[in-house]
Amino acid sequence: MAAVDTEELSGHPTGLAADFAALHTAPHSLTLYGGWFCPFVQRAWIVLHEKRIAHQYVEVNPYRKTAEFLALSPRGLVPALAVADPSDKQGGSRKPLFESLVLCEYLDDAYGDETQHGKPLLPRGSDPEAAYARARCRLWIDHVATRIIPAFYRVLQHTPDKAYSIAQAREEFLGHIRTFVKEMADGPWFLGETFSLVDVMLAPWAKRLFLIDYYKDGGVGIPKEGGEGDDEVWTRWRVWFDAIEKRQSVKDTWSDDEAYVKAYKRYADDTTQSEVAKATRSGGRLP
Repeated sequence: MAAVDTEELSGHPTGLAADFAALHTAPHSLTLYGGWFCPFVQRAWIVLHEKRIAHQYVEVNPYRKTAEFLALSPRGLVPALAVADPSDKQGGSRKPLFESLVLCEYLDDAYGDETQHGKPLLPRGSDPEAAYARARCRLWIDHVATRIIPAFYRVLQHTPDKAYSIAQAREEFLGHIRTFVKEMADGPWFLGETFSLVDVMLAPWAKRLFLIDYYKDGGVGIPKEGGEGDDEVWTRWRVWFDAIEKRQSVKDTWSDDEAYVKAYKRYADDTTQSEVAKATRSGGRLP
């Protein structure tokens, strides 16, 4: 989840994300409140796209949050979801949900009819094998949330006055990615031939890797194909990364690259006061 602290930020998505948002402007009993710039929002957006879920998308102004939005997300963070209250016979009441992983799991569970919404994004079933497969997915989702993403921000927010070097931050970040990649099955996705929530959880940050290349000396540091340091782990990473970049749900929830360059400059300068940035500086858990 994220809050944003710059009035220079565009108040609407661009590119294919603008087209996707425009398809979902009409009022609906299911409403996603988000910000085009936010990777946590993109997670939920990808799931809505993958599951073909009818909804309304509302872009939240980070400086003028409405009382309606704050009732859904008391900390003022995005994404937040307004869900129809089934106990309200009049149909006007809605219940709040927030936290991107919670939203994504809810959407996968609540819209489980495969004829309408496609394959589940987490393994289903009550047998021990399915339960284990589901638990394993959550284990590696946790690795993304508690290892890879915090390390991403440590690299992006690195400045020369930090107690750690950018080389140290980069080594930590790449180490967490390698650990993740070694657990991938054969095939383009983490589970092999099946696109899952594990892929969704990392996809928005994979798309934002170019920002580290843009702003930081030495860039991300992933070896070039056939170059020094390249091996079977990075070969497998490239298969996954290429598949992510080509996935329609990822493409349709992505604004123009230039918009992210502008939006993330304060992260690169480490001057942003977003909750994510403050947690990164303090070494605390990301919100």
